[in-house]
Amino acid sequence: MPLHLLSSPAAAAKLAASLRGAPLRRCHSFAPAPRHPDRASLATSLLAAAAARSAGTAVAAAQTKLSVSGKKQVLISLSDKTDLAYLGNGLQGLGYSIVSTGGTASSLEAAGVNLDGRVKTLHPSIHGGILARRDQEHHLKALKDHGIGTFDVVVVNLYPFYDKVTSGTISFEDGIENIDIGGPTMIRAAAKNHKDVLVVVDHSDYPSLLEYLKGNQEDQQFRRMLAWKAFQHVASYDSAVSEWLWKQSNKGEMFPPSFTVPLELKSTLRYGENPHQNAAFYADKSLSLVGAGGIATAIQHHGKEMSYNNYLDADAAWNCVSEFDSPTCVVVKHTNPCGAASRQDILEAYRLAVRGDPVSAFGGIVAFNTIVDEDLAKEIREFRSPTDGQTRMFYEIVVAPGYTEKGLEILKGKSKTLRILEAKRSGKGMLSLRQVSGGWLAQESDDRTPEDITFTTKSERAPQENELADAKFAWLCAKHVKSNAIVIAKNNCMLGMGSGQPNRRESLRIAFRKAGEEAKGAALASDAFFPFVLVVWQVTWPSIYVAWKDAVEEACQNGIGIIAQPGGSMRDDDAVACCDKYGVALVFTGVRHFKH
Repeated sequence: MPLHLLSSPAAAAKLAASLRGAPLRRCHSFAPAPRHPDRASLATSLLAAAAARSAGTAVAAAQTKLSVSGKKQVLISLSDKTDLAYLGNGLQGLGYSIVSTGGTASSLEAAGVNLDGRVKTLHPSIHGGILARRDQEHHLKALKDHGIGTFDVVVVNLYPFYDKVTSGTISFEDGIENIDIGGPTMIRAAAKNHKDVLVVVDHSDYPSLLEYLKGNQEDQQFRRMLAWKAFQHVASYDSAVSEWLWKQSNKGEMFPPSFTVPLELKSTLRYGENPHQNAAFYADKSLSLVGAGGIATAIQHHGKEMSYNNYLDADAAWNCVSEFDSPTCVVVKHTNPCGAASRQDILEAYRLAVRGDPVSAFGGIVAFNTIVDEDLAKEIREFRSPTDGQTRMFYEIVVAPGYTEKGLEILKGKSKTLRILEAKRSGKGMLSLRQVSGGWLAQESDDRTPEDITFTTKSERAPQENELADAKFAWLCAKHVKSNAIVIAKNNCMLGMGSGQPNRRESLRIAFRKAGEEAKGAALASDAFFPFVLVVWQVTWPSIYVAWKDAVEEACQNGIGIIAQPGGSMRDDDAVACCDKYGVALVFTGVRHFKH
């Protein structure tokens, strides 16, 4: 590709004469100082570019003072100046000439680094010096003809747009002002020409850069990795800008025609769901998730590194326990809550949650929606399994919104491997994504709680107040159980649950087997309506005998006091008639909670 620099020698000489002796601080060139001193405002930059196109090489020489002496040259323009002094002194020690922008230049000078000049980031001669290919003679000739030097290293990071728009309410104009133009332009140019120009966007790469330069290495793989990181840096930045602009211009619309999810590697995991699968954990850096809480941003205070399955189970436990307003403990195994209880005394809630299914609870995840203090930590550490009264309960993870200093100290003493997580309550109104082969499914998060819906009585017998409270508790637990889901609960305590069965009756039977005799008078919640089977047979005419022989009747025969289900089946009337026959209260929620 030819390198074109437009020039009119007469005009160039005239403009150059007028600019000689003018200060090189770009913020004084054409406009008042911009908001970001490291890069000129768009108006100033466009004026500079227009003047450069008219005046050609004279402007390049007068305003940017780019070296054409053959000395290796670095361009530095940083918003985040972390380790800038280290980088500047390191480059200077290696004999590199440093050219910089206003704010960065001032910081370098304050650190005792000598500069070869100050530049405008949108100046054509800057990009000519970055994009020119050293193996193309016509590129080098064009540079020589116009007195433009080359850059060997470009170190740039961008205006803190992400931090600005997530720090609080800002005006649309202020958001637009914080969109970087010059920075991405230089980064992309340098990354494209990475064979000749090293591009650095992350201060953590400064040491490896200096080592590379010190050894005069020619490792193209290193250059390619830096180029990849540069393009990824700009892509993430553009993703944030795009997401913000979509929300500013499409209020209430959740599904844009296209969008990018910016993911950042948080950790490489030992393995995936199974030992033969490699895995990693990525944090979602979308603007919508800033401050949203959840397991991805949890602090790990103690224990082994998190595994793939640990993340899934901890997420399930935390999402479930965060739904409850009263002090609550939830125990999860393989992403299903196998025990849950709400009590004003959180110690009692913990004991009841474990007793709901102590076999499943062993090796599970315990989640609380209250601070873990000294007393609760002791109970977690010393509690014996209800199955034999002797074996200390073992857990993979404890997750809570916080810990007292003493509580954390005691809990750390339970096991060297126990993972102790501190998480913020998960946000609502999030976009839920799930991968399928060749695509993604997107939906609104399921945020409905009992307070958001109406429990409508369908049976002849109206539920008592305590029954309705049990039905709401069971319904909220069922929301977090894999379909087909059945939960039996009484006195704000899960007694049994059946999950993941393709046949709802089998889930019901599993739940009753776990609940035992305590199921009598309890509440039963189903995540979806009951597919009713009606059996009709004739013995002698005109006598006709009807039997339901399905999950609703089986629940009634086992002594259930109240059933909560969404309704919506063609045989809802039969479900009502069956409950009336056994004197069981039946309420419809109108809301289904499938979880696949």
